[in-house]
Amino acid sequence: MSESASLDGNEAITKAAEAAKATADKNIFDTADIADLEATPHPVDTANLRQGPNLHDGLLALLPLVGVWRGEGQAATDEGEFAFGQELVIAHNGENYLSYHSRTWKLDSEGEYADPDTNAYGFWRIDEKDQIELISVRADGVVEIFYGEPYNERSWTLQSASTMVTETGPQALGPGKRMYGLMPNNHLGWVDERAEEQRSAELTRVVG
Repeated sequence: MSESASLDGNEAITKAAEAAKATADKNIFDTADIADLEATPHPVDTANLRQGPNLHDGLLALLPLVGVWRGEGQAATDEGEFAFGQELVIAHNGENYLSYHSRTWKLDSEGEYADPDTNAYGFWRIDEKDQIELISVRADGVVEIFYGEPYNERSWTLQSASTMVTETGPQALGPGKRMYGLMPNNHLGWVDERAEEQRSAELTRVVG
């Protein structure tokens, strides 16, 4: 039997702690912890157009979306109606796509954190004919491909062309229509409408 197979839980924890002496106090959420690490050779994502690599020329029609946005919204799902908070990060690394990370959490009647909600990662692309592609992967077992186009210089419309759900995912979830737009106050508003679920939110730029 190999050494790894014969270890009990306590021994495994002890060995892991010994191996992690140089890294145990660092975390991805605190850049100060990892500032002394050697930079990776590939450009890292930036959500601030004033920092990092230049935005790819092919993404100019999506430029206003880049940033870190936070705010609140309303949802009506098979779980009922509830308010949620959201952090949306749309970033780039100089290549011809935007990275996308949306994290939402349910709010209680006092507007405080209650429970986790959805977590999604994805990528935005746009071609020379201004057709937008959004690929989205959700932690609850949903993979979607959206297609759309700019509605104008400050808003974008999308419609899901493919919605795939895993065996443990939300089986009732069908295709949806989505719109993003900068409001007169420069907040980012978005709406996602489906037969089984509706969501909308208003987000404030906090980075970028």
